[in-house]
Amino acid sequence: MSAGDIFLWELLGTAVLVMLGTGVVANNVLRRTNGNGGGVLFVNIGWGFAVFTGASLAAPSGAHLNPAITLALAVADKTEWSDVPVYMLAQMLGGVLGAVLCWATYKLQFDDHDDPAGTLGVFSTAPTIRNPAWNLVTEVLGTFVLVAFVLFSPTYKNGDGGIPDFGNSALGYAGVAFVVLVIGTSLGGPTGYAINPARDLGPRLAYAFVLPIRGKGRADWAYSWVPVAGPLVGGVLAALLYLAYPA
Repeated sequence: MSAGDIFLWELLGTAVLVMLGTGVVANNVLRRTNGNGGGVLFVNIGWGFAVFTGASLAAPSGAHLNPAITLALAVADKTEWSDVPVYMLAQMLGGVLGAVLCWATYKLQFDDHDDPAGTLGVFSTAPTIRNPAWNLVTEVLGTFVLVAFVLFSPTYKNGDGGIPDFGNSALGYAGVAFVVLVIGTSLGGPTGYAINPARDLGPRLAYAFVLPIRGKGRADWAYSWVPVAGPLVGGVLAALLYLAYPA
């Protein structure tokens, strides 16, 4: 697959993933929506199936949608290192675009929201108890589970050229969605389970520099490195385990 094709499919898939994922948070948090107050399980289910939808659309590129997965697949010798920058750039831009599309969907609700300074949480994660070292551990563990599932899943045995054969039928990527859902319900309490640098940093950049939300707060750059570094470390650890004990 050409670099241009990889870029297109990863951009599309990540944008849809982030639009739907941040959209379910907006539906839960913003007032005067049909989903206001839906709760954490409502959000977790929405994020899980946002992954399912984005990955299904991006199946031609292997549906990485996550720099941590791209890096892990390169370490595990399943993705060409020369393709890594293309994947990651597309994913990051997809994160920005998805956040913009979410804002456009809920523009009137953002205008009406009674706590505009607290709207960063719609787009990016934050710890419930701030301790960067332990917050990092949480993100490492959550991403390790996700990437280990991808690497050790039997679907890779049927893959071609490092692209997992999850299939693109009605339930092709449902397994990944269920893993994201259980990570959210089980490990997402401390940090909001970014487990994907593009999912967190892309929307954070959009929030800080693009989205015209009146009265919005700061982008919390002091914490922003945790949901980037944690997933990358967790992905590499899963890849090293795979190299030591290949499926």
